[in-house]
Amino acid sequence: MKRRSFLKTAATLFPAAGLEIFALSQAPSPQSAGPVHLVPAGEDRLSESHTLGFSKIRFKVLPRETSNGLFVIEHMNLIAGGPPLHIHLAQEEFFYVIEGEVHFQVGDARVTLRTGDSVLAPRGIPHTFSAVSGPKPNQMLIAFTPAGKMEQFFRDTPNMNTPKPDLDMWRRYDMEYVGPSPFAG
Repeated sequence: MKRRSFLKTAATLFPAAGLEIFALSQAPSPQSAGPVHLVPAGEDRLSESHTLGFSKIRFKVLPRETSNGLFVIEHMNLIAGGPPLHIHLAQEEFFYVIEGEVHFQVGDARVTLRTGDSVLAPRGIPHTFSAVSGPKPNQMLIAFTPAGKMEQFFRDTPNMNTPKPDLDMWRRYDMEYVGPSPFAG
């Protein structure tokens, strides 16, 4: 029997042999997928308000929802400024520009991302960003993996635009301050 004929024959026999029911019973049911955590547009996961001094942020995916595997935030109304040059010791940080233009430095490379562009800042590599002033508001998503202590960092840091950062605080959250943003001033 040729291979093609064998496959056609086998495919017609599966329903007759009851294998169709077996195969369907092995698929995960919608109830086993866990609760759905819908976060509507323009909303924070916990309906809270957060700011960093250069943007408003909304928590979209919380670490406790992913066994600390992921933390996602949305930056809204991002203005020029941004965080100082810093290193995450335990996380990769992924950036996706939803709207506008944002300057990035990752390692020694400097790039400008526009709507739809993304960049990854691997753990241990110095990085920072700053919005480009323009007619549209700048908006982006940032994902941290694993989540680590980032949610608490954002809760404890209401303003990153300070001339004298608290180096011990950065270390408490598994980050190192490298220096001021090259985009500042």
